[in-house]
Amino acid sequence: MTTSRHVAAAALAATALLLTACNASPDAPAAKGGSSTVPVAADAAVAKLLPARFKGGLDVASGVFPPMEMLDSQQKFTGFDYDLGQALATKLGVSFTFRNQAFDSIIPSLQSGKHDIIMNGMNDTPERQKSLSFVDYFHAGMDIIVRKGNPDKITNLLDLCGTSVAVAKATTQADLMRAQAPKCKAAGKQPITVVELPTEGDALVAVRAGKATADVLDAAVAEYTARTSGDGRQFEVVHDPAHPTGYAPVYTGIGVLRKNHDLVQALQAALTSVIKDGTYDKILAKYGLAPYGIKSAKVNAG
Repeated sequence: MTTSRHVAAAALAATALLLTACNASPDAPAAKGGSSTVPVAADAAVAKLLPARFKGGLDVASGVFPPMEMLDSQQKFTGFDYDLGQALATKLGVSFTFRNQAFDSIIPSLQSGKHDIIMNGMNDTPERQKSLSFVDYFHAGMDIIVRKGNPDKITNLLDLCGTSVAVAKATTQADLMRAQAPKCKAAGKQPITVVELPTEGDALVAVRAGKATADVLDAAVAEYTARTSGDGRQFEVVHDPAHPTGYAPVYTGIGVLRKNHDLVQALQAALTSVIKDGTYDKILAKYGLAPYGIKSAKVNAG
């Protein structure tokens, strides 16, 4: 989602259940998917739009980035992207086979022809649009995560002035925190002390141990972490009313090679159908991601 996806794979300490950017080799076998619990109706009109060369099914380059993509105890895919992918597959009348792929090689792997599309919580950015088209299905930014009970009474970014914030090393979250310095000064406060740690797991442990006031990370991941770590007793997310989808929100999309414009159109139609029949909202609700849903399927909105 942010540049944190390009650092080393994150590993959490025992008490932090978030798993980020687990990597596999470019030739990793398909991870069989678990059954989606959200039913979806077929759409013959949408299925007709799928180019004939993809009628055998779509190979999906993916990875592990909870709650977008996860692997269960049997190494079967689950998560928001997986469930949405299965709903789109039903609309198109084909199968979507998810494969565990290293994030830093996922675009080259798609370009080599090993996959047909990418669904891996990938942000739709101008830079990536140089090689890919995106069918956008999610819109979220970054959120603040604090210890349960919010002992420091943090309500927004300016409340972090004069405190220490732990983040994963070399991420856009670190840049966002440093960018608050002028605003802190204008408010008569000290700047935020940014503590960059090797992994997102390390940052969360620092918050839990009281060594940092907060962590800032992707909104969807923050929600998942707060809900699952220690059965929801370790962390909570600060929701700033002025930024309901998180700070600096961006679109997340299905990555498709630019030459496959007809596939982009078919996927956009399938997503539109999933949104209109209510399946999309049900999948969002299943993973607690309703605030980050979109109202219409867009292409290259990033």
